[in-house]
Amino acid sequence: MLNGLKREELVALSSTLLHELYFASMAFGDGRPTEMLAQVLARDFGSVKRWRSEFDAMAKGLAGGSGWVLLVYVPRDRRLINQYASDHGQTTAGGIPILALDMYEHAYHIDFGANATAYVDAFHRNIDWVSTQARYEGATRVEGLRPLVQKEFGDVPGVAVEEVKAMLDAGERVQVIDARPRSYMSRQGDIMDGAVWRDPERLDEWVGELTKTDPVVVFCAYGFHVGCKTAIARRDAGFDAKYMKGGHSAWKAIGGRVNLCP
Repeated sequence: MLNGLKREELVALSSTLLHELYFASMAFGDGRPTEMLAQVLARDFGSVKRWRSEFDAMAKGLAGGSGWVLLVYVPRDRRLINQYASDHGQTTAGGIPILALDMYEHAYHIDFGANATAYVDAFHRNIDWVSTQARYEGATRVEGLRPLVQKEFGDVPGVAVEEVKAMLDAGERVQVIDARPRSYMSRQGDIMDGAVWRDPERLDEWVGELTKTDPVVVFCAYGFHVGCKTAIARRDAGFDAKYMKGGHSAWKAIGGRVNLCP
């Protein structure tokens, strides 16, 4: 019962907040972003035209259904994104909406019927860009979530996944070690192409497989403790070892090739 009530509370509160933002997003204007927001949109989307093209495509995709299209500032990344929301309860974690378009059918059907395109065009002609800029300026003063800082590993050299990929693509001699824990590997189905898995709990058993003439890149699931500790152990043993920043997750995020685990 409590779970159901809290779910309904989330929907009701988000609906209220988004409708307030929706109505605050409109005024009689010339439909053009302020000079500042035009520059910000061009920075984050490539151009104002590209921002609107994406925003409108999302809106038209919701036509005949229900949901929201939001322009959201993400303090973590210090940038704007367009966000799709299929119901009142979906938001980008840590994001701050500064512009809202209601695509629930009741928002436009009386005036526009099924012509959602005309509704979206009318919305753009009446965006209150001055107030939107004020909300943007307020959002930019919000600090992003504090990132994880591993002070104990501050002097351990790391290498970006893009650099590792470039080395492998160039055919450079590099020893890539997947050091994700055995318990983690038992639940996974893939491994980075060009890497070999070795149990981080049994370092002494496989260290003899490595050569000190070629660099060593070690990674774990997300680039945290296991990868760093394994790299330190290899460096202490005289190897030119670095940990791969972001680990296996970052490798997959850039589209790096993976193979099925043997």
